[in-house]
Amino acid sequence: MPARPDIAFQALQPEDILGATDSVGQRSDGRLLALNSYENRVYRVGMEDGPPLVAKFYRPGRWSNEQILEEHEFACELAAAEIPVVAPLTLDGATLHEFGPFRFALYPCHGGHPPPLDDTALLRQLGRLVARIHELGARRAFEYRPSITVTDYGTASRDYLLAEGFIPADIEAAYTSICEHLLTAVEQCYARAGEPQAIRVHGDFHPGNVLVLDTRVHIVDLDDARMGPRIQDLWMLLSGDRDEQMPQLAEVLAGYSEFANFDARELHLVEALRTLRIMHYAAWLARRWQDPAFPHAFPWFNTRRYWDEHVQSLKEQLSLMQEPPLDWLPA
Repeated sequence: MPARPDIAFQALQPEDILGATDSVGQRSDGRLLALNSYENRVYRVGMEDGPPLVAKFYRPGRWSNEQILEEHEFACELAAAEIPVVAPLTLDGATLHEFGPFRFALYPCHGGHPPPLDDTALLRQLGRLVARIHELGARRAFEYRPSITVTDYGTASRDYLLAEGFIPADIEAAYTSICEHLLTAVEQCYARAGEPQAIRVHGDFHPGNVLVLDTRVHIVDLDDARMGPRIQDLWMLLSGDRDEQMPQLAEVLAGYSEFANFDARELHLVEALRTLRIMHYAAWLARRWQDPAFPHAFPWFNTRRYWDEHVQSLKEQLSLMQEPPLDWLPA
């Protein structure tokens, strides 16, 4: 009897990886290096007749084939517009392939390191690149991929953690109360932002998904591409306290404004989106806790200390959402 896709995925073997690449005419030299990914399984694969490729094996049950192909199409659109997004290779007329119980795609391999966020010229460059992504992303909507919503990222995350018993009983009331106040505050932030238009966005544009090598920049991993506000692809480039974020924001938006308009009202969403990400991240770890890779990689999760700190971080976010947004005046 064939192995269940989820069980096979958790037990992915080198021979599976090599067999998959060979099945689409890419013969490996046997060298494999696991890359940093938990949602999917991603490997650098040495090739006999060329540079290495990156093989990405998709977690069963997360995205449908239609949703994966929509991500691939978006990445290929961006690459065709000469935006340095690493798009999947088209092999045998397709970007998404199957090998036994596995779904996979192959990508060019690009080296590099995350961008230093104190480099003002680089922040402007990233702002320009995000603006170009958004100008193309705004031309049409995703048909199959979901949107970043308060319900999906916030309410559903809270409900899952409570229903599955992850929140310790003695802090369940405190957790429930703070979440109720948080979700109301997030909705108020969206109202102050003018209920901004949702467009196709990268969705997870943090520094780890930007590779810098000398003067070259490559953008990777559109696995979380969704419909969402423009600020979703900008706020994760900001770090530090408010005084540190202000000059970073000025540089990013100076570059962004060269290619696209930015509505400053969306700055009301910075802390709201950060709040939703914190809630979503905790629920993501909980949903994946039966995957043996997760307890090994995140041993601190689901401890009493983790949940105490999680509730405290949510309280801090409530305070931050009540403060004025970051200031920005277009030049």
